[in-house]
Amino acid sequence: MTTYRTATLSELSLILDWAAEEGWNPGRDDAAAFFAADPEGFFVAVEQGEHVASISVVNHTSDFAFLGLYIVRKGFRGRGIGLGLWTHALQHAGTRTVGLDGVEAQQENYRASGFTYTGGTTRFTGLLSTKHRADIDVADQGDIETLIQMEATASGVSKPRYMRPWLSRGVGRTTFVKRDQGVITGFCTIRTCTSGAKIGPLIAENVDIAQQLLAHATAGVVGPVSMDVPDTARALSELCHTLGWQPGFKTARMYKGAFDAPGHKCYAVSSLELG
Repeated sequence: MTTYRTATLSELSLILDWAAEEGWNPGRDDAAAFFAADPEGFFVAVEQGEHVASISVVNHTSDFAFLGLYIVRKGFRGRGIGLGLWTHALQHAGTRTVGLDGVEAQQENYRASGFTYTGGTTRFTGLLSTKHRADIDVADQGDIETLIQMEATASGVSKPRYMRPWLSRGVGRTTFVKRDQGVITGFCTIRTCTSGAKIGPLIAENVDIAQQLLAHATAGVVGPVSMDVPDTARALSELCHTLGWQPGFKTARMYKGAFDAPGHKCYAVSSLELG
């Protein structure tokens, strides 16, 4: 018999280990920030005491949720376990609009469940000539509320429970801000991952500021750096090509319900798991 239930924080860490095995390259310190977003929003399927599947449906606001971490372990696929967990977890969203970043293999299944494609996201990966700048420094606690609002404007939804710990300094995770006469004109968060590091979010007033943030933030990073860029962020996509970063892993942003996502030209998403 398969049991579907809410996951604990320690089980979320296990789920992220599965995500690493799938090649999704999660951050080494993602679990606590993810869990803070919605402690009731992570789910597991358990069969005879063994964890066999996972999913997250995180309620960011009273009208918006985000789905991710949908994994069925090899050997348990094709038995309806994933669909059962999917159905169980989506009840957590209630009547909220639900977003997700769907891998190619699952997009038709998402459409069958009422999700509509709105655009793609591409993971760019590469190396960068680094350069420290005096006008870029580590974000302090006094910056966080401004950064949360900037991220909400760029992504289309405010996610303070998620963003507050995510943007605060953690183990292997640092947020840098660019200032012009005391005004923040851009910021990015970089975190160490299973392999290399990821940038996300990145939000900048223009592509020059984006490049300066990337060059500063990646100083001292060992290994490749990746960034998930929506197709609508054309200036940032063009910068990645100019830098010689290679496009790779691609997902489809899909929504079940109404959502009017803005098209910020210099914006990289925080994570594909929580949006």
